[in-house]
Amino acid sequence: MFVINCKNYEEISGDKIIKFVKIAEKVSKKYNIKIAISPPQHLIGLVSNSSIPILAQHVDDSKVGSTTGFVIPELLKKSKVKGSLINHSEHRISSKEIEKLVLKLSDLKMISILCVKDISEVKKYLKLNPDYIAIEPPELIGSGKAVSTEKPELIAKAASIVNDSKNKTKLLCGAGIVSGEDVSKASELGSEGILVASGIIKAKSWNKIISEFSKALV
Repeated sequence: MFVINCKNYEEISGDKIIKFVKIAEKVSKKYNIKIAISPPQHLIGLVSNSSIPILAQHVDDSKVGSTTGFVIPELLKKSKVKGSLINHSEHRISSKEIEKLVLKLSDLKMISILCVKDISEVKKYLKLNPDYIAIEPPELIGSGKAVSTEKPELIAKAASIVNDSKNKTKLLCGAGIVSGEDVSKASELGSEGILVASGIIKAKSWNKIISEFSKALV
């Protein structure tokens, strides 16, 4: 799984998201690899009919109806959104909310990608059986320093814990990944995929960098 978090970067604003998703679709098909994209929340509707999974960057534990400003999983599903990130380091939520949202997405048959910052959180949240746990040390996010090279022992230990469990959960690696070499190293350490943002969005050539990362995963 190759997940691209677009955050709210200006490089992806407006109709640019459409071009970006079309490039990702072509690369996904060429290398037969699953690529999922989390656009800025307000742009989801422009790309929700994509042939690759579109994910929300955040969802709220709130109900359908009079809940102004909240992001409701049930309504996202009706808009063909396939799942969501949960508890990203830039949008941390409580343990109680995390538990409710993982369960809700599971009930809705939507993809849950639960972001954690360290091994203790891997152990804590693995029991919730999310589809993916993405380990991202906050200090490395956007740093250009990949967790796979800066803290390889972190990925290896997280992979051991996740893979030794009887859960369906798979491990993703994030934070500072900027090259195919970083991606290959993460895979060697036991990661089943990657969660990336600025390393892709801010690249000069989207096609080139998405292809580079995809080839490394293959």
